[in-house]
Amino acid sequence: MSSAGATYRETAEAAWQWTLGQVRWADDGPWIPTSGVSGAEPQVPDDRDGMHSGIAGLAHTLAEIRLSRPWTAAESELADGIAHRLVRGIPSSSDITYFDGLVSTIGAMVAIGRLDGVRAAVARLQELAEDDGWPQTLMLPPRFAPGARIHDMTLGTAGVLLGGVWAARHGVDAGRELAEQAGGILLSEIGLAGAGAGAGAGAGAGAGADFGWPFVPRRFRDEPGAVMPNLSHGLAGIAATLASGGLALGRPDLVAAATTVSEQLVPLGGTDGRGFVVQRYIPTEINDEDEFTYTWCHGASGTSLAFAALDTAGVESVAGAAPAEWRERCLYSVRTSGLPARLHPGFWDNDGRCCGTAGVGDILLDSWHRTGSADDLAFATLLADTLVEHALHEGGTYWRFTEHRNEDPLLPPAVGWMQGAAGIAAYLLHTARVVEQGAAAEAQPRMDTWWATPTDAHH
Repeated sequence: MSSAGATYRETAEAAWQWTLGQVRWADDGPWIPTSGVSGAEPQVPDDRDGMHSGIAGLAHTLAEIRLSRPWTAAESELADGIAHRLVRGIPSSSDITYFDGLVSTIGAMVAIGRLDGVRAAVARLQELAEDDGWPQTLMLPPRFAPGARIHDMTLGTAGVLLGGVWAARHGVDAGRELAEQAGGILLSEIGLAGAGAGAGAGAGAGAGADFGWPFVPRRFRDEPGAVMPNLSHGLAGIAATLASGGLALGRPDLVAAATTVSEQLVPLGGTDGRGFVVQRYIPTEINDEDEFTYTWCHGASGTSLAFAALDTAGVESVAGAAPAEWRERCLYSVRTSGLPARLHPGFWDNDGRCCGTAGVGDILLDSWHRTGSADDLAFATLLADTLVEHALHEGGTYWRFTEHRNEDPLLPPAVGWMQGAAGIAAYLLHTARVVEQGAAAEAQPRMDTWWATPTDAHH
């Protein structure tokens, strides 16, 4: 065992033990607070059952742990508790999202091997479906018209396509029906986007024009509004989902639509030398955040997943270059951006999966699993080293991110998958396996990354 691998594993296990110490048990099952804070007992959060910051996210850490060692009795009990809690909640759930809803439940149930929960979540999504998408409770009047729909990967129809495909890939036949339905709804929006799809990539984009599939369709808004073109809420997420869905379903029309979306995405970004980055927001001046970031959610690492999906689906060219070249351009921009150093306040203040270091690192490791890129592996281990350095060991092992606008810049230590110790621990365990086992280390396909892992895992 390498000394680096041992250090990553020790830090990960310590952080996971701290996470387990945050788990509360009620009559209806386990829950975790959003952050581990001393003092008053925390309240049960609204997103208790979600993947982002709730108990569903712990299922993904458990799946990573299982690649390293058997579960303990306490971990098996937690997996059972998560499954029972989530399955009981499915019949009354109206949240369809990848972050916190029924799609989140599909991911968690696959992670801990409970296909009964997957089937139930798929059936509930089919029950909730309407002709033009799924009801949601986020984009409400008066800003949006009644019955507004959301297109994106994390909150909307593209996420349902993602979940349906993931269910189908794990033997749930109704998942294919669900994915076909979501894919058809997305394709129908081509006509509704109309001329905006072609115009948005040009001069109009800087003014917040509608291009491709906007976050919320134009017919539900009085004003075009800002858009977020990268993975979480934008064109990159739509492209990744359509391409991977087309691959899994044998639907060339979905792959062709993904290619069209990517052709719209490329002109929005910048190709500086060997790199490629797309703005976090369009228009860019809507807040004081940096114009570009490099995260899973709104940056170049996440956007690389769109090109990985196109590559795996067999697309030969996007905007004059192979998808694999665009993917490498994205990752080159990440590797040369300056992260994980905090170059200035607000540049790199987060160690989590969604918006920070662990999420970037896992994408680089998946790229290494697939391509063998020494540059990707070197950068991924640099990120793991940084996470070890940033870990705090005061009554447990955890991380506190920075909010540079606050008088006390350190945020409370988060617990869950996307922004907390559970997700960071999983990344460190992944890195430990890679440095200890080399090419024999197994990649961990997930709902939002399976197409970016080695090609022999796609069948």
